[in-house]
Amino acid sequence: MHPREATRLLKGVRAAALAGDSPPAAPRPEIAESWRRMLAGGVHPDRDARSRMLSASETEERRHVSPLRDVLPVLREGLLPALDGALHIMVVADADGRLLWREGHSSILRKADRLGFAVGADWNEAVVGTNGVGTALVARRPVQVFSAEHFVSSHHEWTCAGAPVRDPRDGRLLGVVDVSGPLATMHPATLAWVSSVARLAERELRIRHLESLERLRAVAAPLLARLPGRALAVDPHGWTAAVTGLAPAERVPLPKDFAPGRVWVPQLGDCVAEPLPGGWLLRIAQERTGTAATRVVLDLSRAGSWSATVYGSSGSWSQELSPRHAELLFLLAESPRGRSAAELSAEVFGDPTRTVTVRAELSRVRRHLAGVLAHRPYRFAEDVEVELIRPEDPAALLPHSTAPAVVRARLGRTGPGMIP
Repeated sequence: MHPREATRLLKGVRAAALAGDSPPAAPRPEIAESWRRMLAGGVHPDRDARSRMLSASETEERRHVSPLRDVLPVLREGLLPALDGALHIMVVADADGRLLWREGHSSILRKADRLGFAVGADWNEAVVGTNGVGTALVARRPVQVFSAEHFVSSHHEWTCAGAPVRDPRDGRLLGVVDVSGPLATMHPATLAWVSSVARLAERELRIRHLESLERLRAVAAPLLARLPGRALAVDPHGWTAAVTGLAPAERVPLPKDFAPGRVWVPQLGDCVAEPLPGGWLLRIAQERTGTAATRVVLDLSRAGSWSATVYGSSGSWSQELSPRHAELLFLLAESPRGRSAAELSAEVFGDPTRTVTVRAELSRVRRHLAGVLAHRPYRFAEDVEVELIRPEDPAALLPHSTAPAVVRARLGRTGPGMIP
């Protein structure tokens, strides 16, 4: 279909969605979900809202602390050579949707300025509507937005494709790389191209992480060889560089506000922490004291940013959750008596036979939440208080989940074992 014809069709689809009528064609699922968020959030479909621009110093400060600055050469090499010919620009935004870098065809940069698509601008979905930066941040996956798929009408002459970039050390969302341009420049392969470059950037971050672990290992290995008992060296994110006296774990979750001295560490128990160049030396106490976890806060209130925070006598620590792990922990939080693997399989997949997948996923969760989760049946430990924080709008609960139990919860219904 010619871009102009596609635009006319999409404008009809959007107009029907705004009026609550039957559309001439169904919008793509990720676009329909975004439009529902815009309607619920009160974003004006025909008013070009903008938030305060960052000052030059604020922008520079964000650039300085962003891990994305380390992969700019990869992004530039993968995208810039083709942008002039394609009349596109490349934009890199942080996890808040703030545009930190922007490069590309000069005439398109001038057009982008008129749209407010400039360095320092806030392109969060809740501010400017459906777009390749903000919607990719919420959806946590690559998104292409074409013409009238943009919720705000002033953006209809643009097409954009954005892909999130994650920190390979902890899965944290670092930001989005986006390629945007005028409507006539749209190409169906753009999204795959941008997504591939984003994966290359993540690979570069992973290589840098492995190199930092090697440097820490070079310092720590001779030290550990002289120590009695059990000890290990980890980087600031808990990734293991070297161990002595115990089986190596790929990673251990570290408490928040980690500092030298005696500290309780999940999976390890009481430890004495000492700083090393690029990480920590953890000496494990001779007698393990158990998990000491007393409370878990499962925060599902923000779309695409879900976490479990564990509190105990020695402090607290948080674990960012994948969509699947967020679903499973939500079900367990709603079922104090616990669920079997078959029950969880039915509630997540609509199929009670997919127990192997459920067990594998919960095994991954339990590695991070050691002592907090029990099994046979799967449940939160009896002596652990669980607080579940939901979104204010029930419809915003894990918005991309198709798990039957989550869908019922979004509609305000309950199912087997769920607390009304």
